[in-house]
Formats: sequence, structure tokens, C-alpha cells
Amino acid sequence: MVECLQCGACCFSRLDTYVRVSGDDHARLGEAADALTAFVGNRCYMRMERGHCAALEVSPGRYACRIYEQRPQVCRDLERGSPSCEAERHEKSERTLLALL
Repeated sequence: MVECLQCGACCFSRLDTYVRVSGDDHARLGEAADALTAFVGNRCYMRMERGHCAALEVSPGRYACRIYEQRPQVCRDLERGSPSCEAERHEKSERTLLALL
């Protein structure tokens, strides 16, 4: 099973509305909420930058969430190695490599 810090595929999307942020999630983000979230209508989402979540720190061979302890519930619910995780890896593995270019 691939370690999350070596993958990061679940943090990538072409959609601005990829990671929904609930009111509880927004409160948990604290002072970082304004910089890391964006509203579309009356719904809040994690801000996406260069095809991935703005909270993702990308470096060669490492993909780390800068807000791991405060991350939204949808991120908490995705279990490493689960069918959903494997689907993310299958669909998006090339995007993680493109982020390093």
C-alpha cells in the first residue's frame, strides 16, 4: 500500500468545487479558513491552485497536507488503501507527477 505522503492523488482535481467544506470544517480551519477556502454561491470549498488543493505542499517525492490536523471531514473520511483511495490513485496518478514540473 502506497503511503499518503508519497501519493497525494486524492488532493488533485480540475474542479473548483472538489472538496466541500462544512461549517464545522470552516471553524476547525480557524485563521487559515479565509486563505484556503472559496465560496461558490453559498457553498464553501477548499481553494484549488495549480490543479490541487491549496493546502497541499508539493515537493519531489512528497505530498503533504499543511492542515492535516484541521482538514475537512471529507478528507478525514477517505481511508488509505480503501476502494475510493485506489480509484483516486488510478484516475489521477499522472497529475501528481505533472505538479512537479
